[in-house]
Amino acid sequence: MAGIGSSNYWEDLRKQARQLENELDLKLVSFSKLCTSYSSSRDVRRGDTSDTTPLLNNSTQDRMFDTMSVEIEQLLGKLTAINDKMAEYTNGPGTASLNAALMHTLQRHRDILQDYTHEFHKTKGNFLAIREREDLLGSVRKDIETYKSGSGVNNRRTELFLKEHEHLRNSDRLMDDTISIAMATKENMTSQRGLLKSIQSRVNTLANRFPTINNLIQRINLRKRRDSLILGTVIGVCTILLLLYAFH
Repeated sequence: MAGIGSSNYWEDLRKQARQLENELDLKLVSFSKLCTSYSSSRDVRRGDTSDTTPLLNNSTQDRMFDTMSVEIEQLLGKLTAINDKMAEYTNGPGTASLNAALMHTLQRHRDILQDYTHEFHKTKGNFLAIREREDLLGSVRKDIETYKSGSGVNNRRTELFLKEHEHLRNSDRLMDDTISIAMATKENMTSQRGLLKSIQSRVNTLANRFPTINNLIQRINLRKRRDSLILGTVIGVCTILLLLYAFH
Protein backbone atom coordinates (compact mmCIF):
# COMPACT_ATOMS: atom_id res chain seq x y z
CA MET A 1 0.00 0.00 0.00
CA ALA A 2 2.86 2.39 0.79
CA GLY A 3 4.40 1.71 -2.63
CA ILE A 4 1.08 2.44 -4.34
CA GLY A 5 0.74 5.69 -2.38
CA SER A 6 4.27 6.75 -3.31
CA SER A 7 3.62 5.97 -6.96
CA ASN A 8 0.44 8.04 -6.91
CA TYR A 9 2.33 10.93 -5.29
CA TRP A 10 4.97 10.84 -8.05
CA GLU A 11 2.37 10.73 -10.80
CA ASP A 12 0.54 13.66 -9.19
CA LEU A 13 3.74 15.69 -9.18
CA ARG A 14 4.34 14.88 -12.84
CA LYS A 15 0.78 15.87 -13.69
CA GLN A 16 1.20 19.22 -11.94
CA ALA A 17 4.53 19.79 -13.70
CA ARG A 18 3.05 19.09 -17.14
CA GLN A 19 0.10 21.38 -16.46
CA LEU A 20 2.40 24.24 -15.39
CA GLU A 21 4.62 23.64 -18.42
CA ASN A 22 1.63 23.89 -20.75
CA GLU A 23 0.48 27.11 -19.09
CA LEU A 24 3.97 28.57 -19.33
CA ASP A 25 4.23 27.66 -23.00
CA LEU A 26 1.01 29.54 -23.79
CA LYS A 27 2.00 32.52 -21.65
CA LEU A 28 5.42 32.80 -23.27
CA VAL A 29 3.91 32.75 -26.77
CA SER A 30 1.55 35.60 -25.81
CA PHE A 31 4.42 37.43 -24.12
CA SER A 32 6.52 37.17 -27.29
CA LYS A 33 3.62 38.46 -29.42
CA LEU A 34 3.26 41.45 -27.09
CA CYS A 35 6.91 42.34 -27.61
CA THR A 36 6.57 41.92 -31.38
CA SER A 37 3.41 44.07 -31.55
CA TYR A 38 5.12 46.77 -29.47
CA SER A 39 7.98 46.86 -31.97
CA SER A 40 5.66 46.82 -35.00
CA SER A 41 3.50 49.68 -33.70
CA ARG A 42 6.41 52.05 -33.15
CA ASP A 43 6.37 53.49 -36.67
CA VAL A 44 2.60 53.98 -36.41
CA ARG A 45 3.00 55.88 -33.16
CA ARG A 46 5.72 58.04 -34.68
CA GLY A 47 3.43 59.15 -37.49
CA ASP A 48 0.62 60.06 -35.07
CA THR A 49 0.77 63.73 -34.05
CA SER A 50 -1.80 63.28 -31.26
CA ASP A 51 -0.54 63.89 -27.74
CA THR A 52 -2.90 61.37 -26.13
CA THR A 53 -3.18 58.30 -28.35
CA PRO A 54 0.53 57.25 -28.15
CA LEU A 55 0.50 57.68 -24.39
CA LEU A 56 -2.59 55.49 -24.09
CA ASN A 57 -1.04 52.82 -26.33
CA ASN A 58 2.21 52.87 -24.39
CA SER A 59 0.41 52.81 -21.05
CA THR A 60 -1.80 49.86 -22.06
CA GLN A 61 1.10 47.80 -23.38
CA ASP A 62 3.24 48.62 -20.36
CA ARG A 63 0.48 47.42 -18.01
CA MET A 64 0.09 44.23 -20.05
CA PHE A 65 3.84 43.71 -19.94
CA ASP A 66 4.00 44.14 -16.14
CA THR A 67 0.98 41.88 -15.58
CA MET A 68 2.24 39.08 -17.82
CA SER A 69 5.73 39.31 -16.31
CA VAL A 70 4.33 38.77 -12.82
CA GLU A 71 2.14 35.87 -13.99
CA ILE A 72 5.02 34.12 -15.76
CA GLU A 73 7.35 34.62 -12.79
CA GLN A 74 4.72 33.07 -10.50
CA LEU A 75 4.32 30.07 -12.82
CA LEU A 76 8.09 29.61 -12.99
CA GLY A 77 8.21 29.70 -9.19
CA LYS A 78 5.50 27.06 -8.92
CA LEU A 79 7.22 24.82 -11.47
CA THR A 80 10.50 25.19 -9.60
CA ALA A 81 8.79 24.12 -6.38
CA ILE A 82 7.29 21.05 -8.10
CA ASN A 83 10.72 20.10 -9.47
CA ASP A 84 12.17 20.40 -5.96
CA LYS A 85 9.48 18.07 -4.60
CA MET A 86 10.23 15.57 -7.36
CA ALA A 87 13.91 15.73 -6.46
CA GLU A 88 13.09 15.04 -2.81
CA TYR A 89 10.98 12.06 -3.86
CA THR A 90 13.82 10.52 -5.88
CA ASN A 91 16.03 10.65 -2.79
CA GLY A 92 13.39 9.10 -0.55
CA PRO A 93 13.33 5.51 0.71
CA GLY A 94 11.87 2.78 -1.47
CA THR A 95 12.81 4.37 -4.80
CA ALA A 96 16.24 2.81 -5.29
CA SER A 97 15.04 0.27 -7.87
CA LEU A 98 13.39 2.99 -9.96
CA ASN A 99 15.93 5.73 -9.29
CA ALA A 100 17.45 5.77 -12.81
CA ALA A 101 14.10 6.21 -14.54
CA LEU A 102 12.94 8.78 -11.99
CA MET A 103 16.13 10.82 -12.34
CA HIS A 104 15.79 10.78 -16.11
CA THR A 105 12.23 12.11 -15.90
CA LEU A 106 13.26 14.74 -13.35
CA GLN A 107 16.12 15.92 -15.56
CA ARG A 108 13.74 16.32 -18.50
CA HIS A 109 11.44 18.54 -16.42
CA ARG A 110 14.44 20.54 -15.21
CA ASP A 111 15.59 21.12 -18.79
CA ILE A 112 12.13 22.37 -19.74
CA LEU A 113 12.12 24.74 -16.75
CA GLN A 114 15.55 26.05 -17.71
CA ASP A 115 14.44 26.64 -21.32
CA TYR A 116 11.31 28.50 -20.23
CA THR A 117 13.27 30.65 -17.77
CA HIS A 118 15.86 31.54 -20.41
CA GLU A 119 13.17 32.35 -22.98
CA PHE A 120 11.28 34.57 -20.52
CA HIS A 121 14.32 36.63 -19.54
CA LYS A 122 15.39 36.97 -23.18
CA THR A 123 11.96 38.19 -24.33
CA LYS A 124 11.67 40.51 -21.34
CA GLY A 125 15.11 41.99 -22.09
CA ASN A 126 14.16 42.59 -25.74
CA PHE A 127 10.95 44.37 -24.71
CA LEU A 128 12.76 46.63 -22.23
CA ALA A 129 15.43 47.47 -24.82
CA ILE A 130 12.79 48.42 -27.41
CA ARG A 131 10.89 50.56 -24.90
CA GLU A 132 14.08 52.32 -23.81
CA ARG A 133 14.97 53.15 -27.42
CA GLU A 134 11.44 54.42 -28.03
CA ASP A 135 11.67 56.74 -25.03
CA LEU A 136 15.09 57.98 -26.15
CA LEU A 137 14.03 58.65 -29.74
CA GLY A 138 10.84 60.32 -28.52
CA SER A 139 12.93 62.74 -26.48
CA VAL A 140 15.18 63.43 -29.48
CA ARG A 141 12.16 64.14 -31.70
CA LYS A 142 10.76 66.60 -29.17
CA ASP A 143 14.12 68.39 -28.96
CA ILE A 144 14.30 68.63 -32.75
CA GLU A 145 10.74 69.99 -33.03
CA THR A 146 11.48 72.56 -30.35
CA TYR A 147 14.66 73.62 -32.09
CA LYS A 148 12.93 73.86 -35.48
CA SER A 149 10.16 76.07 -34.12
CA GLY A 150 12.70 78.45 -32.55
CA SER A 151 15.32 78.68 -35.29
CA GLY A 152 13.57 77.91 -38.61
CA VAL A 153 13.88 75.04 -41.08
CA ASN A 154 16.60 76.69 -43.14
CA ASN A 155 18.99 76.96 -40.25
CA ARG A 156 22.18 74.99 -40.87
CA ARG A 157 22.18 73.44 -37.40
CA THR A 158 18.58 72.32 -37.88
CA GLU A 159 19.55 70.53 -41.07
CA LEU A 160 22.33 68.73 -39.22
CA PHE A 161 19.86 67.68 -36.54
CA LEU A 162 17.47 66.38 -39.17
CA LYS A 163 20.20 64.39 -40.90
CA GLU A 164 21.27 62.86 -37.60
CA HIS A 165 17.66 62.03 -36.76
CA GLU A 166 17.20 60.34 -40.14
CA HIS A 167 20.34 58.31 -39.52
CA LEU A 168 18.94 57.21 -36.16
CA ARG A 169 15.64 56.20 -37.73
CA ASN A 170 17.39 54.15 -40.43
CA SER A 171 19.51 52.41 -37.82
CA ASP A 172 16.44 51.82 -35.69
CA ARG A 173 14.56 50.26 -38.62
CA LEU A 174 17.49 47.92 -39.17
CA MET A 175 17.33 46.85 -35.54
CA ASP A 176 13.54 46.37 -35.80
CA ASP A 177 13.94 44.15 -38.85
CA THR A 178 16.56 42.07 -37.06
CA ILE A 179 14.36 41.68 -33.97
CA SER A 180 11.33 40.79 -36.11
CA ILE A 181 13.31 38.06 -37.87
CA ALA A 182 14.51 36.73 -34.52
CA MET A 183 10.97 36.74 -33.11
CA ALA A 184 9.59 34.93 -36.16
CA THR A 185 12.34 32.34 -35.87
CA LYS A 186 11.63 31.88 -32.17
CA GLU A 187 7.90 31.40 -32.75
CA ASN A 188 8.64 28.81 -35.41
CA MET A 189 10.96 26.98 -33.02
CA THR A 190 8.31 27.19 -30.27
CA SER A 191 5.71 25.61 -32.54
CA GLN A 192 8.13 22.79 -33.35
CA ARG A 193 9.09 22.23 -29.73
CA GLY A 194 5.82 20.44 -28.93
CA LEU A 195 6.44 17.93 -31.69
CA LEU A 196 10.05 17.48 -30.60
CA LYS A 197 8.94 16.87 -27.00
CA SER A 198 6.71 14.01 -28.11
CA ILE A 199 9.46 12.51 -30.23
CA GLN A 200 12.00 12.91 -27.45
CA SER A 201 9.68 11.24 -24.95
CA ARG A 202 9.40 8.18 -27.19
CA VAL A 203 13.13 8.12 -27.83
CA ASN A 204 13.81 8.40 -24.09
CA THR A 205 11.55 5.40 -23.48
CA LEU A 206 13.61 3.38 -25.94
CA ALA A 207 16.81 4.75 -24.43
CA ASN A 208 15.85 3.47 -20.98
CA ARG A 209 15.39 0.00 -22.44
CA PHE A 210 18.53 -0.04 -24.58
CA PRO A 211 21.71 1.42 -22.98
CA THR A 212 23.41 1.77 -26.39
CA ILE A 213 20.65 4.09 -27.61
CA ASN A 214 20.88 6.00 -24.34
CA ASN A 215 24.59 6.66 -24.93
CA LEU A 216 23.80 7.87 -28.45
CA ILE A 217 21.10 10.21 -27.11
CA GLN A 218 23.57 11.67 -24.61
CA ARG A 219 26.05 12.38 -27.39
CA ILE A 220 23.33 14.03 -29.46
CA ASN A 221 22.33 16.19 -26.48
CA LEU A 222 25.94 17.26 -25.96
CA ARG A 223 26.24 18.22 -29.61
CA LYS A 224 22.92 20.07 -29.45
CA ARG A 225 24.12 22.09 -26.46
CA ARG A 226 27.37 22.87 -28.23
CA ASP A 227 25.48 24.04 -31.32
CA SER A 228 23.22 26.18 -29.12
CA LEU A 229 26.27 27.85 -27.56
CA ILE A 230 27.75 28.53 -31.00
CA LEU A 231 24.43 29.93 -32.27
CA GLY A 232 24.07 32.11 -29.19
CA THR A 233 27.61 33.45 -29.64
CA VAL A 234 26.94 34.30 -33.30
CA ILE A 235 23.66 36.06 -32.42
CA GLY A 236 25.42 37.99 -29.65
CA VAL A 237 28.23 39.12 -31.95
CA CYS A 238 25.72 40.19 -34.63
CA THR A 239 23.70 42.13 -32.05
CA ILE A 240 26.83 43.94 -30.80
CA LEU A 241 27.84 44.82 -34.37
CA LEU A 242 24.33 46.15 -35.09
CA LEU A 243 24.41 48.26 -31.93
CA LEU A 244 27.83 49.64 -32.83
CA TYR A 245 26.52 50.48 -36.31
CA ALA A 246 23.35 52.06 -34.91
CA PHE A 247 25.10 54.40 -32.50
CA HIS A 248 28.04 55.38 -34.70
